[in-house]
Amino acid sequence: MSETTTTDPVLVDLTVGIVSAFVANNPVPVADLPKVIEAVHTSLSRLGAPQAAETAPEVAKPTPAEIKRSVKPDTLISFIDGKPYKLLKRHLKKNGLDPASYRARYGLPADYPMVAPSYAAQRSELAKASGLGVSGGRQPVPQAAE
Repeated sequence: MSETTTTDPVLVDLTVGIVSAFVANNPVPVADLPKVIEAVHTSLSRLGAPQAAETAPEVAKPTPAEIKRSVKPDTLISFIDGKPYKLLKRHLKKNGLDPASYRARYGLPADYPMVAPSYAAQRSELAKASGLGVSGGRQPVPQAAE
């Protein structure tokens, strides 16, 4: 076979099984049999070998000025496609990212918002108006003395 023969019994058994099935169903000249065995064995050993981790293409990290410009009062500009969004979470999920990996990928600070500031303030006011965060729900508004 090759110079680096593997004596892994599972790999040898798989090679024997595949070559046996191939030879039983296909006419193979005796002179070509070692080549077939080597090809199957090499292919199987490559399948079991650890692959080099495929890394995502290197993305240019935005400058601090670009990071600051990406946060506007009504929208956040995505570094993925350059489009404005009120909420980035759904957009990130569609692109296979979560907030932490997005921040890491683009070198953003840990406190980089995922929601546009005005939208966050609007939702906060709505929550306060409905009594969220206060035990007992909405507090009654005191009546003016008559």
